[in-house]
Amino acid sequence: MNIVVFAKMFQKLPLPEFASIMADIGFEGVDLTVRPGGYIAPEEVEEKLPEAIDIVKSKGLSIPIITTSIVDANEPYAEETFKTASECGVKYLKLGYWLYEGFGKLKAQIENIRKSLREIEKLSRKYCINAAIHTHSGMFLTAEPAVVLEILRDFNPDFVGAYIDPGHMVVEGGLAGWLMGMDMLNNRIRMVAVKDFAWIKRGNSWKAEVVPLGEGLVPWRKVFEILKRIDFKGPVSIHCEYEEISLREIIEQARKDLNYVRNILYLSLQFS
Repeated sequence: MNIVVFAKMFQKLPLPEFASIMADIGFEGVDLTVRPGGYIAPEEVEEKLPEAIDIVKSKGLSIPIITTSIVDANEPYAEETFKTASECGVKYLKLGYWLYEGFGKLKAQIENIRKSLREIEKLSRKYCINAAIHTHSGMFLTAEPAVVLEILRDFNPDFVGAYIDPGHMVVEGGLAGWLMGMDMLNNRIRMVAVKDFAWIKRGNSWKAEVVPLGEGLVPWRKVFEILKRIDFKGPVSIHCEYEEISLREIIEQARKDLNYVRNILYLSLQFS
């Protein structure tokens, strides 16, 4: 497993500084944002992504994943993104999101998304990239693994796969739902996002909030034991999405999160 860091929370830093810090911490690579508001805007991908690859490589890191907002093969810069990523050696591409439109519309939405993914699959095959949909809790169509499985039905997972996020899966199915979700998606899993959640009371309501790894609800050792069991070999992207602390503190937490994952991997791979 290649352990990388998701770039989202570090975009205030110039890319060379960000890459240097993450290399010093010990990450193997970067999950780079190539979307509006990201390190690279979609319209700049042909020029900026090769430059970013060179910058990151100069620090001893790789970019195995790019995170995009692509949901349609015909949207502006979609094919340019696939093509440039392929030319730069990027193997994995996170797609964007579809919002659930409300009761009674789910089945039609699933069919529409499947049509869009058929066109995206053509780009994946043409450029030899795995495009994956991310399990995200809340009013996202990919909140439930069962829905993700139905969306991905009949697709070759080497071209259109699942990007599982056990944190979000625990929010939606905190007892056994996450486990059944991993069971259902099993051979379709191509990427894994790592962040932890806890339910925290704010005023009169409860909110699922990101907390440091090991302090939340996700049984990470069990997660990685399952990943070993299914012979998962894809990238693991650590998402340091901490909203209430400074950038300096996020950097320090990234170091702690990486150490936590390495310790869990050791326990999972050596003693399972």
